[in-house]
Amino acid sequence: MKPTILIIDDDEKLNNMLKDFLSDFGFNILTALEPDEGLQILSEKSPDLIILDIMLPYMNGFEVCKAIRKAYTVPIIMLTARGEVMDKVVGLELGADDYLPKPFEPRELVARIQSVLRRTQQTPQRRGETFGRLTIDYEKRIVLLDGKDANLTTNEFTAFALLVKNARKVLNRDQILDALRGMECDAFNRSVDITMSRIRQKLKDDPKKPVFIKTIWGEGYLFIGEHLEDEIKTPK
Repeated sequence: MKPTILIIDDDEKLNNMLKDFLSDFGFNILTALEPDEGLQILSEKSPDLIILDIMLPYMNGFEVCKAIRKAYTVPIIMLTARGEVMDKVVGLELGADDYLPKPFEPRELVARIQSVLRRTQQTPQRRGETFGRLTIDYEKRIVLLDGKDANLTTNEFTAFALLVKNARKVLNRDQILDALRGMECDAFNRSVDITMSRIRQKLKDDPKKPVFIKTIWGEGYLFIGEHLEDEIKTPK
């Protein structure tokens, strides 16, 4: 099936151009000119990825991203008018998966979409593992804490899964950035630190007394969860 992409941007001319261009690459395109319309389409159509402009009427893109992240883990690529580092940092903190400053080459947007979707659709060899109160399901790409979905974003899941698969091994920022290679990672390496901070918040993991992720100062990050099961048990 064709991946469905939702574009939320108040520039109707740009929306129409992207719809025609992206359709030629095998994507099904939905467009919205206003945030409320975009959120409504999201709830009804369940797109595979969202392209979200920062400069929107009534609600800016950061507010829309925050609203989306309250209920959805769908990947988000944000379009920034200025391409400033702070815009990228704020977007990361709110759960965006990638960024593209305007003006941009449509072919670059295609490459970023494909990269994000590949990370989402990767099929790992192991189905899942359980570590105490935490279960990671590689097939569904979800992490459960006390049986409840922690709602990790695409990048958060990718980074966390990398740590889990390399348990008891310190991974430096470059190794983690390589796993998130679809992103622009020029924000002084803060993208990794912000991603790890968001994961910890969602897993209620105190960095001073870590249960899952430990910071090794000057080196990187280490997954320290106690391994209990090799496979996720099939629910009855």
